[in-house]
Amino acid sequence: MARILMKGCEAIAEAAVRAGCRFFAGYPITPQNEIPEYLSRRMPEVGGAFIQGESEVASINMVYGCASTGIRSMTSSSSPGVALKSEGISFAAAARIPMVYVNVVRGGPGIGVIQPAQTDYLQAVKASGNGGFRMRVFAPATVQEAADMTYAAFDYADADRNPVLILSDGVVGTMMEPVKLPPMKTDDEIEIIKSSKSAWACTGHSLSEKRAWIEPGSWDTGKWECVNKEAYELYQSWEGDARYEFYQMEDAEVMIASYGISARIARSAVDLCRSQGIKVGLFRAITVSPFPKQAFEEINYRRCKGILDVEMSIPPQFLEDVAACVGGRCPIDTCLRSGGNIIDRGVIVEAVKRIAG
Repeated sequence: MARILMKGCEAIAEAAVRAGCRFFAGYPITPQNEIPEYLSRRMPEVGGAFIQGESEVASINMVYGCASTGIRSMTSSSSPGVALKSEGISFAAAARIPMVYVNVVRGGPGIGVIQPAQTDYLQAVKASGNGGFRMRVFAPATVQEAADMTYAAFDYADADRNPVLILSDGVVGTMMEPVKLPPMKTDDEIEIIKSSKSAWACTGHSLSEKRAWIEPGSWDTGKWECVNKEAYELYQSWEGDARYEFYQMEDAEVMIASYGISARIARSAVDLCRSQGIKVGLFRAITVSPFPKQAFEEINYRRCKGILDVEMSIPPQFLEDVAACVGGRCPIDTCLRSGGNIIDRGVIVEAVKRIAG
């Protein structure tokens, strides 16, 4: 298929439709409004349902209910809206209900600003809701990645029977780039996917004994502990699926660590530094949960003078996982922006020079 020019939010929405998503409920909030706007037109064209809920809380619970019937379902929001949905997301995790949601991050805390940021990292990978559950979290740096990751997210959600998060940002969500869209699943393929969930999905009929999830509010502590143990085993099984990218790391004396749009800008800074004879490379986390710990075992710490954490968050959040993986083997510095301010490659270059010098 030929590439077409799309906004990141629109590419995410179309990729969801092509993956077989047939239910969306959401509520307007900048900078993700193009997702529900696009799906309000697109869902009826494929026999799906679009609902603008009266609130974020209502919307996530609609998704929770529809996904419980085996239909591929999705919601999206930005930062404070995702915070409001956290209870419903934790319900889906407890009930082992597959769903996909998208956070197009804006500056915070609180209502914050409508401009892009990366200040929801800890919320995404550590505490998306109560109870300590985990999710696969993908961090796109391009519109193409946003589409591809959304398309794949539904398969991951079904395989794990667990929520999956696309952690985007206001830059990737609103920028326009050429994108090659994934193939459209046929009605027959979508029906097969739904039928594969018959052992646990709510259909209005008697349920199989194989149904694994428990109802929210259950007081059976033994059953809860068993569910948590099973979930922990699931999370551990993801370790081999962590994805990352090294760029110009073969002889690097300084390494930039970043993700999402900041990593994309940092890649440009690496090229600029290299043109000035500075040996710098880039580590980009593609999945931020599971975090690519293995990448930090491949670094030559005898050659590396320092690591520069680059992110659009103050205080830094991605830094915590980077520091835990480095384990004191190398000095770490930061290059940060926040409050809706997009990081500049010139500032990154100057920070690299301080370390290299």
